[in-house]
Amino acid sequence: MSFTADNAVIMAAGFASRFAPISYETPKGLLRVRGEVLIERQIRQLRQAGIDEIIVVTGYRAERFAYLKDAFDVVLVHNPEYAVRNNNSSIYAVRDRLRNAYICSSDNYFTENPFTKTVDESYYAAVYAEGETAEWCITTGTDGYIDSVRIGGCGAWYMLGHVFWSAPFSRTFVHILEQEYDLPQTAALLWESIYMQHLDVLKMRMRAYPPGVIYEFDSLDELREFDHSYLDDTRSEIIQQLAHKFNCTQREMTDFRALGGPGERAFSFRLRGKTYCVTPDQTRIS
Repeated sequence: MSFTADNAVIMAAGFASRFAPISYETPKGLLRVRGEVLIERQIRQLRQAGIDEIIVVTGYRAERFAYLKDAFDVVLVHNPEYAVRNNNSSIYAVRDRLRNAYICSSDNYFTENPFTKTVDESYYAAVYAEGETAEWCITTGTDGYIDSVRIGGCGAWYMLGHVFWSAPFSRTFVHILEQEYDLPQTAALLWESIYMQHLDVLKMRMRAYPPGVIYEFDSLDELREFDHSYLDDTRSEIIQQLAHKFNCTQREMTDFRALGGPGERAFSFRLRGKTYCVTPDQTRIS
């Protein structure tokens, strides 16, 4: 059996707090990487594959994504719970639109177009980690379906990038999500956490990709490895001001890390062998 993709959902609601402090100024999906805005590149790749209906789920700094409606003829759906729930709330916000659908993240960069109009079956994209990884590792059974998901592993395939849900998969997932949505423990869960609790009825294959096709940037340092222009120009006023304050180049400032929870706008970084902690109202050496 094969399925014809009806639409694609691009999740762009989150704070991306791990990408502090750049995400305090610009949603990660709107960063320009190797000359293209991340979400715009992904929209173009979906359209090239014949996916006409593209739904962008917004939340944090939703106004920054408003231009996409006219520029790319996408549908914008606001997730009103983005600040108090994990990304399962973005799936919930578009639950009535899910059929044969790609589910994507706005911050992924694909060096090759991974999308096709016709898909054989529901799948999760995966890449291989030669050594230790803290990512969500998966195994498949003799029938080819994912039969286990664990966080962390070594020499393992792990989830990275987009997924495709067939209409039957979408119906089953939405039914489970609606049943569990109001449970207190569900609010903090990624949709993948809900999926891994129901592997017996949520059948999905692993689609393996070679190295160098799917990228996700969890920190400025990771982005700098991929796009060297960020070494000297982070496109961040916050970092520019700190470089001026400390009389250093932006290249010298590394290892940026968020401190506290989403929205707290506190972070640390390394400079010349020292760690600096930055809060909205002060800077101090820790």
